[in-house]
Amino acid sequence: MLSKVQSASLYGIDAYPVEVEVDIASRGLPHFFIVGLPDASVKESRDRVRAALKNNGYNFPLRPVTVNLAPADLKKEGSSFDLPIAVGLTASEGMIEQTALKDHILTGELSLDGRIKPVKGALSMALHAREQGRKIILPVDNAPEAAVVQGITVLGAETLPEVIEFLRGKGPLKQFSTDIQESMRERTIYDEDFLDVKGQEHAKRALEVAASGAHNALMIGPPGAGKTMLSRRLPGILPPMTFEEALETTRIHSVAGILREGKALLPTRPFRSPHHTISDVALIGGGQFPRPGEVSLSHNGVLFLDEMPEFKRSVLEVLRQPIESGDVTVSRATASITYPARFMLVSAMNPCPCGYLGDERHQCSCTPSQIIRYRARVSGPLLDRIDIHIEVPAVPFKDLRAEEMGERTSDIRERVIEARERQLKRFEGQGLYANGQMKARHIKKYCKLDPKAQSLLDTATQKLGLSARAYTRVLKLSRTIADMEGKEDIEPHHISEAIQYRSMDRAF
Repeated sequence: MLSKVQSASLYGIDAYPVEVEVDIASRGLPHFFIVGLPDASVKESRDRVRAALKNNGYNFPLRPVTVNLAPADLKKEGSSFDLPIAVGLTASEGMIEQTALKDHILTGELSLDGRIKPVKGALSMALHAREQGRKIILPVDNAPEAAVVQGITVLGAETLPEVIEFLRGKGPLKQFSTDIQESMRERTIYDEDFLDVKGQEHAKRALEVAASGAHNALMIGPPGAGKTMLSRRLPGILPPMTFEEALETTRIHSVAGILREGKALLPTRPFRSPHHTISDVALIGGGQFPRPGEVSLSHNGVLFLDEMPEFKRSVLEVLRQPIESGDVTVSRATASITYPARFMLVSAMNPCPCGYLGDERHQCSCTPSQIIRYRARVSGPLLDRIDIHIEVPAVPFKDLRAEEMGERTSDIRERVIEARERQLKRFEGQGLYANGQMKARHIKKYCKLDPKAQSLLDTATQKLGLSARAYTRVLKLSRTIADMEGKEDIEPHHISEAIQYRSMDRAF
């Protein structure tokens, strides 16, 4: 007898429909085939399903069984087909009516005793179920995440018998819902606060400018100057996430399988800090079945690269395209998948190999050629894509001993929100949300300079040898600084401050 169960699989961060067809022949030697381009984990479903059915008192057919995962031309991976295959077998045995299966999408991994374990990408599958106009049955651990999607029925199950009895009309399944407002209430709660940072007022100002216009930043300073400490506090001063941003970020983390247990939604901006030994595939995404990399996991948040010159040159160079486009396309022989990757890049480096160039308390032991080679590890094209280069000197002991506390993160965030609101109003209907996203046509329209400001910028460009891209970065920064002051026109002191944030150009 033939039965059909609706399920779903992942393609990037989106889900697509998979129809699980189970056919049990009336005669023949026992065998169990799974077709439809399954990977090894899908083929192993046979053994998990057999044990789960037998250990819960259900019959496993000793006849030829064929399971087809349609569409058959797309590769299937993962253990999420265990539950639909098991339900399909019981339906083919006549225990479940086919009409009971048409309105449900099933997904879940089975343990040998019949418990249903969580799967990746539950949120994307719930969105797909809403598009299909169907209910979704999935592991109870995934149910709060799926229930973030409004307008569908989310049913959570703990064991295989619960699902079978529900589909036979002999038992209930718990229906889940999620309070969106309660989930989003934590969107301004961060563990780190600028209140703890002593001194470094210039660096704090630079990060506030970066947050106000979504600009990338590079901090140069000796070890222990507080570069990492400042970076970890940056997500807290960014505007709170909107529900749409939280939903998209949660989908990426769910597909990657790193969504925190018990969290239905990711309401705070992510902060990712990969080690400098990371590979380009892990950073940008990829693999046999393409997975999101660190640039996508930091979508709508901050990607922090500590000790930037220590990263491999090939790893750093792959950042150039996602910084410009806000997404990354991973192409493999079997698939080409695009992941969102709109992040703020914040990086840190020492001024020289030993780290003490320009430090008043330590003697630098590096030769000029060593310093040049060290800085050359970060290419000019990548530096041009980083709007702010800020020097972070060591904090004097008197500042560390001072009883005065720094400004609170919440106070800085209010100013950043005000600046962003001006930009949102300016860019309304143009698909932009901050000055850091402006293209050439937007810069020409919104970054007009008076003669004094233009003369100052021309002089700085000639003396510092700024590239065309660095020239536009200064204009973007000037526009952001003017927005922070509530000014519509860019004035000479805005240009002057923006030029101060190009320290690497001055150094070279």
